[in-house]
Amino acid sequence: MIRSLSELVLIVSDVPRAAAFYRDIIGLAPARPESEEWAWFWAGPPESRQRLAVHKGQLLFEEHSPHPPGKRFGNIHFAFEIARADLPAQLDRIRSRNVPLYGPMRFDWMLAEGWYCYDPDGNLVELWSPDPGST
Repeated sequence: MIRSLSELVLIVSDVPRAAAFYRDIIGLAPARPESEEWAWFWAGPPESRQRLAVHKGQLLFEEHSPHPPGKRFGNIHFAFEIARADLPAQLDRIRSRNVPLYGPMRFDWMLAEGWYCYDPDGNLVELWSPDPGST
């Protein structure tokens, strides 16, 4: 049985720019020193071992993709869970950097709301916040 999502790697055009977005705007803590090709962040507490990386270049086994070169990876959507009490400060942090925010979207089926923004490479980042007392 799968225990949790371990890592997510985003292919980006500019690692320092993407790293600055996830570090300074989203607020992720670096997991290791960044380079021109890689930046790794904790996507939760370090003991959770959940990480997000931004990378410029090819990934392992990319040559086995059924898609043509240049089309093997695309824009994606993913979500970070954030406590409702922490949500206003997180939204203010993003707004203060002039990053457009979209939302809230109400999700009655999962008792939550979501706010969205795009990273510099067009990936849709969601801040998913469960209703207080729903978890």
